[in-house]
Amino acid sequence: MSDRIVLEPSTEHPITIEPTRGRVQVRVNGQIVADTQAALTLQEATLPAVQYIPMTDVVHDVLTRSDTKTYCPFKGEASYYSVSTGAGDTVDDAIWTYEEPYPAVSAIAGHVAFYPDKAEITIG
Repeated sequence: MSDRIVLEPSTEHPITIEPTRGRVQVRVNGQIVADTQAALTLQEATLPAVQYIPMTDVVHDVLTRSDTKTYCPFKGEASYYSVSTGAGDTVDDAIWTYEEPYPAVSAIAGHVAFYPDKAEITIG
């Protein structure tokens, strides 16, 4: 049995989710804010792959829930978090999460993703 989930919300917009091989670390302004070996890689159509990190592997005391909400017809409604670093920097809406994703992508529930232009994401 494979850990890979293949979704096809439409033939033009396939989505795959599979466990990421290796450790994923996320830094915001140089500070580690997430560190996991349990990330999921979500590949959506031709978009760049996104690392979804279990919320349990994120440093919670740097997060502030934002009022921002967006909608994806394939995943559902996303909520956002800003990140405040120890240096006093705040990066607005650096993280998004689908708290109640559609059943086809339910594997990403309880996970968050970081914008690559607001965080440094390394896989190794």
